[in-house]
Amino acid sequence: MRYYVGLDVSVKTTAVCIVDEAGEVIKERSLATEPETLADWLAKTGFEITCVGHEAGPMSAWLHEGLASAGLPVVCVEARQMAALLATRLNKTDRNDARGIAQVMQSGWYKPVHIKSHGAQELRCLLVARRTLLSSQRNIENTIRGMLKVFGLKVGQVSRLKFGERVRELVCNRPEIADMIASLVAARDSLLAQFSELHRKLKQVARQDSVCRRLMTAPGVGPVVAVTFRAGVDEVERFAKSSSVGAHFGLTSRRYASGEIDRQGPISKCGDGMVRAALYEAANAVLGRSKRTSSLRTWGQAIAKRTCPSKARVAVARKLAVILHRMWADATDYRWPEEVAA
Repeated sequence: MRYYVGLDVSVKTTAVCIVDEAGEVIKERSLATEPETLADWLAKTGFEITCVGHEAGPMSAWLHEGLASAGLPVVCVEARQMAALLATRLNKTDRNDARGIAQVMQSGWYKPVHIKSHGAQELRCLLVARRTLLSSQRNIENTIRGMLKVFGLKVGQVSRLKFGERVRELVCNRPEIADMIASLVAARDSLLAQFSELHRKLKQVARQDSVCRRLMTAPGVGPVVAVTFRAGVDEVERFAKSSSVGAHFGLTSRRYASGEIDRQGPISKCGDGMVRAALYEAANAVLGRSKRTSSLRTWGQAIAKRTCPSKARVAVARKLAVILHRMWADATDYRWPEEVAA
């Protein structure tokens, strides 16, 4: 007989439920959230485990790798789909959730989630750390600007490197606030130094990776966009069709069709938000800052004339995702108009 396992994972403990082929509960237990502990307990049951299911979450990759290395047929399922299924239960508990996950594994009605490789996880950590430092730096800068405005002191437009110097000039004759502002400026300068170091490391990663170098031949794609897309996709074979990449990162419109109602809404914004934001920034560069003519830029400008610039940027971001995936899959660089003519 086949048996199916559901895991409801939390930081300290994991609720485990085993069901048989008919979906009947055979065994339940609460164990420490450690792959070795879970694998040992499942092995001691003596059951022929067909599938072990758990939801996608912060510890998914670590738990998935540990269980897979123990020889268990583990599957990570989409959290949004599982949440919708478990919401039909009257009482929400870890025990009931584990039971529901196990029964979903038995029914086969689930959508597996790709577990990213160690390399992709490391790249994502670098991107998140860089973004966090940049966000904290901007928050301090905005705080300083707001504090100085109370006293009629205006920082104005100033470069990132000269911000601290400009603030010190403004408060040099205001000793009552100079110490407080100096502490914030010192913290901001420290964040800037750490951000610069991580940004240097990110550019080094982009230069050393052959895929990133290839992606950076496309318009609007620099080191940040290339590394972000590289980490988000992880394995190019994940997508059988390049056209599905845009939808995966939430750049396609929602649709509601029921009876006589059929309307298209905004983009879904599902998937990796960091990749979506990077593609949008790249599209903004293609339509705005970039001066070099490309078929993507011409196509986006035509959409902007028919609709609006924001919709054009989303459309270009979606098409850029398709182009980048195709370049990666075919191992080819972006072909600019003059190169095609040649």
